Amino acid sequence: MLLAACIGLAGCGSAPEQGAPAAQMSQGPSAAQQSLDDAPPELAKLYGQGNELLGGGASAFEARLDELKGHPVVVNKWASWCPPCRAELPMFRSQAAKHASEIAFIGVNSQDGESDARAFLERAPIGFPSYEDPDLKVAQVFKGVATFPTTAFYEADGKLAYVKQGAYATEAKLAEDIERYAR
Repeated sequence: MLLAACIGLAGCGSAPEQGAPAAQMSQGPSAAQQSLDDAPPELAKLYGQGNELLGGGASAFEARLDELKGHPVVVNKWASWCPPCRAELPMFRSQAAKHASEIAFIGVNSQDGESDARAFLERAPIGFPSYEDPDLKVAQVFKGVATFPTTAFYEADGKLAYVKQGAYATEAKLAEDIERYAR
């Protein structure tokens, strides 16, 4: 456990080169919640749980992935104590809002205190739910244990297409990977 925490902290050594300004972190609810009129029921249900921390561990996460088959999925592992995670979450909020009717975004809050994560989401809502993952069991599902943050991309058929270790420096790079892997 200590080794995993040290490895995870190593990924949080520095913020991305160009993160979103701190002011963006305190914006209100995501536009994803406002653009669900055209969303399929599975995506509307998912975004209806925006900013919630969901329990159930790896089995609940895997069940959600099964429910979302037919839609690409972007999974972002984050923690409130991780500066690069906090810096890139506004980019994920923005991309989720742009793609709410076609792509599922799911957070995985790993090795974080529940009260710290909830307080962070109150200050900086992201518009999609996150699964609680205190022991990295959820992160194991998408091979995202080693680094904070980690992003996994699933194709519409449910196949894991790509896992990016570390933070996105720009929203443009995130958008490129969404276009490349989440289709």
